[in-house]
Parts: sequence; C-alpha cells; structure tokens
Amino acid sequence: MSARRPESDGAGAPMRRLTRRQAIGGAVLGAATVLGATSLTGCGSSGRSPHPDGSTLYSTWIDPLGDGQLQVGPGEPLIDRVALGPRQRLTGELARIAHLTDAHVLDASSPARVPFLARLGPPVQSTFRPQEALTTHVLNGAVNAIAATDPELVIQGGDLIDNDQNNELENALTLLRGGLVHPGSGHDGYYGVQSAFDPDPLYYRPDIDAPRHPGMLTEAVHPFQSAGLRAAWLPVLGDHDTLVAGELAPTELTRALAVGNRALWQLPTNLTLPAGLRLNPSGSPDGPPDPEFVSEFLRQALAGPTVLVPPDSRRYELSFGEATTRLWSGADAARQPGLAAPSTTPGEQLDYVRDLGESVRVIVLDIVRRDGGSGGLVTAQQPGWLAEQIADAGRRWVLVVSHQPLLDATGGELILAVLDRSPRVIAALAGHIHRNQILPRPTSAGGYWLINTASLIDFPQQARALRLFATAGGGVALQTWMLDHVDRGRLGTFSRELSYLDAQGGRPMGFRGTGQDRNVTLYRRSVS
Repeated sequence: MSARRPESDGAGAPMRRLTRRQAIGGAVLGAATVLGATSLTGCGSSGRSPHPDGSTLYSTWIDPLGDGQLQVGPGEPLIDRVALGPRQRLTGELARIAHLTDAHVLDASSPARVPFLARLGPPVQSTFRPQEALTTHVLNGAVNAIAATDPELVIQGGDLIDNDQNNELENALTLLRGGLVHPGSGHDGYYGVQSAFDPDPLYYRPDIDAPRHPGMLTEAVHPFQSAGLRAAWLPVLGDHDTLVAGELAPTELTRALAVGNRALWQLPTNLTLPAGLRLNPSGSPDGPPDPEFVSEFLRQALAGPTVLVPPDSRRYELSFGEATTRLWSGADAARQPGLAAPSTTPGEQLDYVRDLGESVRVIVLDIVRRDGGSGGLVTAQQPGWLAEQIADAGRRWVLVVSHQPLLDATGGELILAVLDRSPRVIAALAGHIHRNQILPRPTSAGGYWLINTASLIDFPQQARALRLFATAGGGVALQTWMLDHVDRGRLGTFSRELSYLDAQGGRPMGFRGTGQDRNVTLYRRSVS
C-alpha cells in the first residue's frame, strides 16, 4: 500500500527540554561561528588522515576546539596499568581477539519503534538517535577494522540488533559473515520520523536540518556488499536481541505493530505518564516492565493520531528460542574447534565454552532476563556450572564474557565470587552500558580486570582489539586498544559526526572513557 504523510500537525506534547534537532543545529551553528564557516557538511580537517584500518594506536578523532567538530588527531599509545602485577617483558603472544558489542542494527522504518518516548528524557532517551538509520554501515565499518587486525576469534558481545526483529537479525548476520545487506524495509525504502516532511522538532532530518546531508536516508537503505569478518566469531545474547526495545517480551500487540502499517511518531497530547510511575512492580529500572501497563499505554497511544507506513512481513518479532538458535547457527558455532557443548540447547540459553588451543579458555554467560527488563540476571545453575568450566580449563588462562556487566547484574555477586577464587581468570568482558571502562579487581587469587567496551551506536562507536601475551615473570599481559569503524563510504563518517553532536549520546555521557579505559597494557602477576 502507499504510505501517506501524518495527518497531525506534529506539535505533540510540550517539550520538557532542548530537542535533538535544536541541540544538533545549535552545535553546528556554534562551530560555524568559531570557524568563520557558512556551511558545515562533515568533519573538520587537521591535515591528517585516519588510519585506514581504524586503529586508534595511530590516529584518533578529536574535537580540539570544543566546538563539536571532529577532526583526525594523533594516535593514543598504550598505557601500562600495573594494579594487578608489575611490568614484565612480553615473551610470546597467546591469543588475538576482538570484542564488538552493542551494534544495535535496527530498522529505522519499523512501526514497532517508539521514538516519541525520547522527548521524556532518561531512561528512555535512547528510543531515538539522529544516526539511527546508519547502523548497518557502522557495523560494516567495524567489521572492516576488526578484519584488518587478523584475529583468531571475534566476540560479538550482545545487542547485535535493536528491536528483536527478524529483518534486523538477517542484516546483522550477513554483515558478520559477508554478503549482500538490505538495510531498508517496506517497499518505499526509508519511511520514518527523519523524513523531510515530518515537522516534529524532536527529530533531526538530514535533508533539511543542520548539519545537512541531503540524500543520506535514501543512500542509507540502498543494498550494499559486506566482506564479513573472515574469522570465527562467538555470539553473546543481549537484551535487545530478544526483547522489544531491550525491555519487553513480545506481545500480540507488539507483533502486530512490527509487521503492520500503523506507526506512532508523536506522543499523543492527551497521554501522560503518571507522577511516580514505576515501569515494573519492583521499581528497578533493570527489572521486567509491567506488561499490563505497557499494553494499556500502547492501546491509548494507538487511539490517537498514527502514521500510515508500508507494511513488511519480514519485520516479525523473534521468540527467545529463534533468536538464540539463529545467533548460534549464524556463527556456525557448533563447528568451531575447541568449542565445548553448551550448558543447555542453544535455543534455551547461550552458556558455553570455547578454547583457543592450550593457552586460553573463553566462557560465555547468558544472563538476559526471559521475562523482560534490560538488566542481567544470574540463574541458580550458572555459578556452579562456571566453577566447573574454570576448573576444567587446566593451565589455560580464562576470559569470561557476558553482555551485562557482572557488577550490575542481579546475582552477579555469585559469579564474581567464583571468579575471585580462580587464579587463572584474567578478565571479564561486557558491554551493555555503552561505555569504555577498565577496572582492576584485586583478589587473594591474583585478581582480574573488568573490561567494558563502548557501543557501535553511540559515540565513540568503537570496537576493541585484545592481544594476550605471556610475560617473563610467568604472568600475562593483556594489550587492548580501540578500533574506529572504517566504512569505505561517507555514511560511517556521518554517523560518527551525528553521534558526537547528539545531546543525549556518548559525548556528554562520557562513553569514550578515560585514557586508562582505552589503549592499555594490563599486567597480571604470575600465579602458582
């Protein structure tokens, strides 16, 4: 069917804060004043070129004037961190790994999205981002950067997709293994809130708003070829991979919205959230939302003005079993050498072990809540199972991976207690919080590093490279540095720019982290 423009005037609910369009436009106008420019269509120039492989050891993106305009700066050398052991000479490489997480590949035209909630601010500001139509291109750029490091293993750390949709997962898996990617949905290409005809001031429209990028949305939905990782990769389950907006188990109503032709672009003027509202019975922002509240909220919202959009049956929402099974099969995980049988069938839970020869064991934990909610939840069986896998590792060094950080997960202290007793654990990797962060956790057994990697959707839109070395003192050193995405076209550059300017994204939130959270050598003393 043909899509038509919204019938409402786009006024929506009264704005409580600066809109994204105003914030982005204001940043660009401020930069133009500083630079004496009349138009700004991209990043500034420093006389340098970004490293072709995205390595931040050689070049970084900086904002030297603080005016919102990125340019290429010098690389960041590795910083030695010795909280868990002294500096020692590196004697041999044990493993080369990459960690990419929170790609949030999304269908920006999907009627199952709720972008209007972004006007309410935290904790729902991430329901719209000005760069959201470009997620496939950013992941493609990250894949290019990772492939250039020639890793023996890539850890895909969860939230590979954004809204539990089949077509999102199809695109994401194609990007990782290589092939033709189809970013658009519906028969008319892009049709969403960033269209030029949408007057709502919440949304940035690249065809007419500053910074202007005419044709960006049309280009964003064109099919393109991905070369793929060209390396084995492991799936980690994230909340957005199996839950609507990373929060809600699919319902009959959300399933109908996903494949249908009615979209909610504006918060209805007569619809308000009651004071003191708790989205779930426990009041925890990470717990499962109250399904009755969500269903009633959507029913009331759908009774107001909606927008007709092209339907698409490929947008159907995935069950937990289908999402986990397709991630497992998409990675061809069962055929990888050194992979031990998962604790349950892949359609139920993604807990499993992958050995890299006789030197390293990677243990993956699935702590996604099945009843909804974004936070991690440790099951009663997982601590015992984890202890067994660590014991069976022998002399291998152990990396433990989850999507949500263990420090923040319900029951995470039970997992940490197991790790605290284990002299062969060197790091616990996670994503979810969209922030680069590295913390030492000293223990009587020697300690380990808690490593978080930033997302690919919010600034700085980076993945992480890791190399594990034996050291002369009998310990190990984990070198890690950030990788910028290197999409060969212009859309990746646009995405980085917009994510930096986004008033509710990575720049003001400090997601880039400090220097000690990015390019570092993490020493770990020897153990008996």
